[in-house]
Amino acid sequence: MSITQWIVLAVIQGITEFLPISSSAHLILPSQLLGWTDQGLAFDVAVHVGSLMAVIIYFRQTLIRLATSFIASLMRRPHDKSETLLAWLIILATIPAVIFGYVFEDLIETHLRSILVIAITTTVFGLLLWWADVQAPAKRSLEDLGWKDALLIGLAQALALIPGTSRSGITMTAGLMLGMKKRDTARFSFLLSIPLILAAGLLKTLDLIQTPSAFDLSAIVYGTALSFVSAFACIVLFLKWIERSGFLPFVIYRLILGAFLFFVYFS
Repeated sequence: MSITQWIVLAVIQGITEFLPISSSAHLILPSQLLGWTDQGLAFDVAVHVGSLMAVIIYFRQTLIRLATSFIASLMRRPHDKSETLLAWLIILATIPAVIFGYVFEDLIETHLRSILVIAITTTVFGLLLWWADVQAPAKRSLEDLGWKDALLIGLAQALALIPGTSRSGITMTAGLMLGMKKRDTARFSFLLSIPLILAAGLLKTLDLIQTPSAFDLSAIVYGTALSFVSAFACIVLFLKWIERSGFLPFVIYRLILGAFLFFVYFS
């Protein structure tokens, strides 16, 4: 990869992983529109590690509380029941995407990583996000979530395996439709990203071990750092922004991107 390529891809991964605009679409499109060579598994793992480090460090205090209460509950010791419940809800909401990803991985990789699919999903799920943002009552907090809510959000998250859907976008859409406040649905979406990014990173690492290839160490190191910095800044700014301004700017961006992709595909 050229320096320009790995810088662009690292920043794209860091920013789009947590914004409701689809990281997978933005990582696929440069190669299809600009003819860039595939970045390779090693770089994919690196930028995912950077994003994972960012969300873990930002939510470190929350994660410590969740882990402490969860472990204490398993050992039948006194624990915070609300924190333990949230930990279980994150686990439950992660399961559908893991199952769907295992079953449909080949189908997705073979048939769905195209400009037309991304154009359709970017547009359709962007409009759905706008509808949820406008119509949802936005009264419930994280403490109000139950098992059914987590399962529905988890099923929505499984749809994000289709490129262009956006994992964060569809989980936030589902949260809004369930009546969650904007900041709380964003926080739950970010917490849900941790086990999923970790699982995806581990799978890519196993693939890398089984099919070793040469890689540029400097691109790996700097790509990880750049992905971390951009992802952390994105989380901080997004959580400050979303309560005041809502999701409309991201919806508009998705509609513009979708229109451009339809133009590219049919021209």
